[in-house]
Formats: sequence, C-alpha cells, structure tokens
Amino acid sequence: MAAEKRDKQLRARVKLLGSLLGEIIETQVGKPVLDAVETLRKGYIKLHDQEDAALRSELKAFIEKQSADELVLIIRAFNLYFSLVNLAEEEHQYHERTSQLKSDGPLWEGSVLKTVEEFKNKGFTSDQVQTLLNKLNYIPVFTAHPTESKRRAVMENLRKIFITLGELNEAEAYNNPYAQEEVIKKLQYQIQVLWKTDEVRRSKPTVEDEIRNGIYYFRQSLFTAVPTVYRYMERAISRFYPNDNVQIPNFLTFGSWIGGDRDGNPYVKHDTTVKALLLQSRSAMYEYQNRVFDLSHKLTHSKFISNINQELMNKATIVDSELQEAVFKKRPERFKDEPYRRFLYIIRGKLQQNINYIEEKLNGTLNVTKSSFAYASEDELLEDLQLIHRSLCEHGDESVANADLKDLIRLVQTFGFYLMRLDIRQESNVHTDAVIDLLSHLNIDYASLPEADKITLLAKHIGSATIIDTQHIELQDMTQEVLEVFNVIREMRKEISPKAFNNYVISMTHEASHVMEVMFLAHQAGLAGFNAGKPYCDIEVSPLFETIEDLKHIVPVTEALFNNVTYRDMLQASGNQQEIMLGYSDSAKDGGNLSSSWSLYQAQQEIMEVADKYSIDCRLFHGRGGTVGRGGGPTHHAILSQPTGTVRGSIKFTEQGEVLSFKYSNSETAMYELSLGVTGLMKASTCLVEKTPKDNPVFLETMQKLAEQGEENFRELTDRTPGFFEFFYESTPVTEIGLLNIGSRPSHRKVGNLSKSSIRAIPWIFGWAQARMTFPAWQGTGYALDNWIKENGDSQLKEMYENWPYFRGLLSNIQMALFKTDLQIGAEYSKLGRNQADAQKIYTLISDEHKRAVNHILEISGNEYLMAETPTVALSLNRRTPYLEPLNNIQVALLARYKSVDSTEEERNHWLTPLLNSINAIAAGMRNTG
Repeated sequence: MAAEKRDKQLRARVKLLGSLLGEIIETQVGKPVLDAVETLRKGYIKLHDQEDAALRSELKAFIEKQSADELVLIIRAFNLYFSLVNLAEEEHQYHERTSQLKSDGPLWEGSVLKTVEEFKNKGFTSDQVQTLLNKLNYIPVFTAHPTESKRRAVMENLRKIFITLGELNEAEAYNNPYAQEEVIKKLQYQIQVLWKTDEVRRSKPTVEDEIRNGIYYFRQSLFTAVPTVYRYMERAISRFYPNDNVQIPNFLTFGSWIGGDRDGNPYVKHDTTVKALLLQSRSAMYEYQNRVFDLSHKLTHSKFISNINQELMNKATIVDSELQEAVFKKRPERFKDEPYRRFLYIIRGKLQQNINYIEEKLNGTLNVTKSSFAYASEDELLEDLQLIHRSLCEHGDESVANADLKDLIRLVQTFGFYLMRLDIRQESNVHTDAVIDLLSHLNIDYASLPEADKITLLAKHIGSATIIDTQHIELQDMTQEVLEVFNVIREMRKEISPKAFNNYVISMTHEASHVMEVMFLAHQAGLAGFNAGKPYCDIEVSPLFETIEDLKHIVPVTEALFNNVTYRDMLQASGNQQEIMLGYSDSAKDGGNLSSSWSLYQAQQEIMEVADKYSIDCRLFHGRGGTVGRGGGPTHHAILSQPTGTVRGSIKFTEQGEVLSFKYSNSETAMYELSLGVTGLMKASTCLVEKTPKDNPVFLETMQKLAEQGEENFRELTDRTPGFFEFFYESTPVTEIGLLNIGSRPSHRKVGNLSKSSIRAIPWIFGWAQARMTFPAWQGTGYALDNWIKENGDSQLKEMYENWPYFRGLLSNIQMALFKTDLQIGAEYSKLGRNQADAQKIYTLISDEHKRAVNHILEISGNEYLMAETPTVALSLNRRTPYLEPLNNIQVALLARYKSVDSTEEERNHWLTPLLNSINAIAAGMRNTG
C-alpha cells in the first residue's frame, strides 16, 4: 500500500511536468507540433497494449510525411520529457530517503546507519570496525569516454528544476495553494528555458572542454556531498559504538583520466596533462578560499573571552609585512582582538597567492614564480586549519570546531591541491617503440630480443646511475612526446602536489616487459632508480589486462615482474602496492558478457593469490563501463558480488558518461551514491576481520562450463556469421554516433578499420542499444543455460542464484539488459540491412537467444517478470517505453533516408540534424549510451 501511494505521488509529479511541457510546446512552437507528439504518443501506447497492423502502418505513414524541421521539434519534445521524468524520479527518491531519515524509520539497503548497525548486530567489536575503516579507500575515477550526450548548459538547467521540485514538495507539505501556484509558475519558466536550450553540441568538444566538464561535478555537487558522507559515517559510529573512540580516517579519493588518457586519443599531449592539473588545482583552491572566507564570518571569538591557543595567536599576529599589506591593505591591525578571523584572512590571502600563480600559468605567462607566501603544499594548509580546530576544542568549542571547519578539513584531506589524482594511460606498443628508438642509439636491437632478455636489459638500465643523453640524439616525434609526459609527471609532482598523479596505466599489456619499459622510461625522467644504492620510485605502474586472452596471461606476466629483483625494489620504494587494472569493456566485446565476467572473476582470485605469495599488497582497478554490456551495473551490488577475498578495503573503478551525470549532477544523489559505494566496500571487505567461507567448487565448475558455452555462442554470432558487421553498420546508427560531438576521442582504434577489434567498446554498445538490441550484454546466456538445463536440470542453477552473490548479481544485471531489448523495434532496424537474407538470419539469432535467455532466467530466479526484484527500476523503464517507441520508429525512418545509396549529399545533410537529435533522445530515454 505504501509503495503504491509513493508511486502515485511520483506519477502525479511526472504528469505535472508533462503537462507543463505540453503547454510550453503549444505556446512556443504551435499546437500542430503538440498534436503530432500526442498522435505518436497515444498511438504507440495503443500498439503497446494491443497490436494493430492498420494503426502501425498509419503511424509509420504519419512519421514519413513529417518534414525534417517538424521531426526536430517532435524529437526534442520526447527528449525533454525523458529528462524531466529522470529528474522527477531522482528528486522523488531523494525525498523518500530524506523522509526515512527524518522519521528514523527503516532505512534503505546500503545506508551507512543500517550497515554499521548490521556490523554491531553481527558482533563486530570496535577494533574490528576500526580495522575496516583504516583500510577503507573508495576510489571512483572519472573518465572522458564519449558517452555523455547532454550538454553542460542542459545539466545546469535541470539542476535548477531539481531544486524547484524540492520547493514544490515543501509547499505541498504545508498545504499552501498560493505557494504551490508560485512554484509551478517557476517550474514553467524553467522548463521553457530548457526548451530554448540546444541539447545537441554544434561542435566536437575539445579535451579541455572534457576537463572542465569533469571539474563541473565537483563544483555542482561533490564539494557538498563529500563532507556529508563523512558526517553519515561519524553519526553511525557514534550511535552504535558511542564509547569506543572509533576514529574516522579519510576513505574517499577521486581519480581522473581526463587529460591523462592518451590511449587512442591524438589530442591528449603532455601540455594537456599540465592544463588538466592546473584547472583542477584552481577549482579546489577557489572552493577552499570561499569556505575560509565564510568561516571568517563565523569564528568571531574574542581573545578576551576565549583562551585561544598561543601558537595560533602568534601565527595571526606575527605576519610578514608584505603579506600583511596584501591581506589587510591599509588596516594592518584588523581583527587583532579576533585571532581566528585574522588568521583565516591570512589563510585566504595565502591561497590567493596560489591562485594568482595558477592563473598566470594558465594564461601562458613565461617564467612565473610562485610567491613565497603561497602554500607550498596542501599539508601546510591542513596544518593551519587543524590548528584552528585544536584551539577551538581546547577552549570548549568542540561543537563549533566540528561544524563547517571540519567539513573544510575533510575537503582538503580528500582533494588536496589536485582535486582528482590523475592517471596517465598509454598503449603498450607506444612505449615499446620509444624504447626501441632510445636503445637503437646504444646500438641495441631491442625488438629482436627474447622476452626474458628484454626484462634483464631494462632492469640493468633502471639499476644504473646513468641515463641515455637525449639532448644530443635525434629521436622520433612520438618518443619525444612520451618522454615529455614523464617529465611532466616529475615537474607537476613538485608544482601541484606529490599526490597529483595516481598510476600510470598500460593498456594492452601482454608481457612483463611492457611494465618494465615504463619503469625504464620513468628512470630516464628521474622518477625511478637508485640513489646511493637505495631504491626510489615516484611512479606506480598499473598493467591493464583487457581481452579474454590477456586475462588468461595475468598470472605469468605478474609473476615475471614479482620475480625481478629490480622491479621488486621499485615496488617496495613506492609503498609495496601493485595495482592491476581489469578491462571489462574489451573483454565483453571480445567474448561476450558471460565469458568476460567469469574470466574477470577468476583473474581476480588468481592475481590476489600471486600477490599474497610474494607478500605484496594488491589493489584491483575495475575498468567498468556504464552499461551492463561493458561491466556496469549498480555499484553497491557490483562490489558485493566481487570474488570472495579479493576486496580488502580498497577498490578503484572507472566512472563515465551518463553514469557521471546520473550520480553526480545533484549533491543529494551524490551523497546517496557515494554512501552506497562505501558501505558496499565495507561489507565486501569483512575478510579483513573475519574468516570468510571459500566458494563452492561445484558452483565454480558449473560457471566454467556456462562461460565456455556462452563464449562459443557469442563468437558464433559476432565472429563467424557472414555479413554480421555489415548488418551492424547498416542497421544501427553506429556510424552517425561519431557525428554527435559527444567526445574528443575517435570511435575506432584504427582509422578505416571497421572490425570488432578496431571499434571501441562505447560505440559498439551505443549502436546496438539505439536499435534496442542490447545483445552484447546477454548473447550466449540463454544458449549456455539451455544446454545446462537439458543435461542437468535447473536445481543447481537455482541454488547458485540463491546462495552465490556473484551469480545472482550477474543474472540480475543481465535481466536489466534483456528488459531494455525490444524485439519488435529491433525487427524494424533489421530491415535496414542491404542483404536482407543475411540481416534476417542475424536478427533471428539475436531474437531467439533473447527469448531463450528470458525464459531460463525467469525459471532460475523464480521471478514472474524481468526485474521483479527491483520493481522501482522496472517501473521506471516501463514508464519510458511508450515514449521510446515513437522515437525508435522515427529514427528507423531517418536512417533509411540517410543511409540510402540513392540519397545525394544534400539530402543526407537535410536529414542529419533530426537523426542526431533522435540518437540523443533515445539515449536519454534508455538512460544509457555506452
């Protein structure tokens, strides 16, 4: 009953927003457009309820008679509707959570309070909880992968509407008709502005645009959300462990690839990385400066009333005359009786010196020197803030110290002077070519050496006190660029922060020498080596294993590294932690989701065993895409379904595209999402404080067989079915996605190569999703389950679903992808294939596998319908279906015209704008791109 009431409230909100949008469409572009939208909406709702061939033909004819300009407006109407529905749902969920907190009633799964209560009920001691917290490090890494189709201007307008919906809730709670009317008027003009805002980028974003987009989420939500998450943890610990003095250490770290990921992106150069770090640093500094200024108006304690710490008094009064002049101008005695205010003004003035330096650098000023008054590091700023905190506590103002000041301290601890710790990523063959180039000047034919000899040679050079003199030799342009990147790492560690960089990620790691090559290049830049016989290493290298074949080699490659004395010395010098990155996207594209998921599961357990054998701390970096077909899915359950014993307090994973905008566009949602991730990590890490049972070997054996058969079926379709890739490029808008201007990186690894190995995972998933054939996430699943059930029955699979979080999580994610498939719409796209015999054969293979997968997953899970265990999500997706069907049918008509061999260039250009708009709108409706 309560759930029904809540959904009724949400439906009322969606209806209101839909009505307001309808009114705006009518007043802004005329009733005919609104009528066209309603014709399509109501017509496809009828078809959804009951098939009617005559009505379907009528609607198809209606679409085909619309002009390009009319279609643009119709598509925009549906697109905006999806944005408003998404927003209504997000705000409604936040309102629900807030109500639960205020009533102190049962909380949602994954809330911090509920999780800590579960630990208490399980009998965890305060020492065990402290051990968990001390090891906790939750590391989301923002990437610039081109999957976010919404422009920032659109997101900013949506944020305003989100806040106004909250105001409407308040007006309704007080039952104030006048206030409700005013808020609805406000919503109306905000939606009107949104209607007038272009949702499609007119030009391709630069890497700098992507850097700024990444920073946007911190200003928009994370500077507010992060301190709140720490407060959630503090409150939970104080409630359930009130007398145990459990300390809450820092457990959030944010990473980034934006401006550091040069794998396949020719626009990311060494100076791009410098620009990223400067922009990130400036953003953090401005936030600190604003908060310091705010504190200076709150900490107005008089030295005559409060017994203020003498060290702080000295720092506030004994100030260099030049700094005093810069901060207090003509009033050197300002706030002399209010030491906190005076000290905070000085802190703000010092931060201004840091900002001035960064601004000069960003403006390209040559020979800039940092003021001696600027903070040398985030640690100095932190010391000053902690001194204020300590002083306040000493004179009985602990509650004041633990308010806004503590929030600022948490921010500085989390973001430092770097905001996000930048990963550098490059493909292994680029390093190999650079090493070949460098060593050729020593008359060494590196390329012809066996693997073992390569490692020995590289180790010898790393252990040497000398480097190759690159000033007096002619090197390839790419070699120079590679070396410049390492020089940037060295210099920016000094200039911004030693923590400015996280790891150097090597994509397509096939051999141990690929890692040693990076260490060799780092040695050239003075980042690694030996000083007076003592090892030093200011770089941490993460090999990335991407394909299913690479995942099979993860153990021999890693063992070859761990067996090398020089590499072990470097590892010890950098903290004895080896990060291993696992590529979900390419392995799923390579052999299908079932095989990819299982290969990753095994690889994780194997690599942790190897690390344990060599007494090395191992952290796994999960290259999860946003969608299920790329390893995505809800973070909390994804962490809980990781292999037993592989999560040990620290986890790192990529966040990208629409996942970023979904999680971090609003601080209210960001708090929730970060909390879910942190609690999932805590629950998955209990192996640190208690013995956990090993996996059931029967389950492992079963899963191995399922994965093998699933991969065979997936490869049969994608690798061995004649005409498959022609079908992909002809029957989906994958080629046109590249014209959408949603990312700076090319969609293919190799220009002109349209094979599966060349196309990147994002457009691969994006193209199929647009055509409502999300088979990359489930192809092979039905086939494998069908074979198993025919031979063994379903009892084993039901037991696995009930008792193995990994298997349950896998099938739950697959259910969502199956749910998003629409076979009837997919059939319309299949008609675009030029060779219809091949096209229909391929479509039938996909269609049959979908039906088989749905039947068996429902049988195993016991669900009456797909996603029955997550009814809210199912309802959300169902709510979109009647609005997606018109868009898909519009897109089919547009693709037929655009891809027609008979179309002239002028005709193609005529239909391009509505086609691109349709791609954008379908992505918004399905809530996923790639």
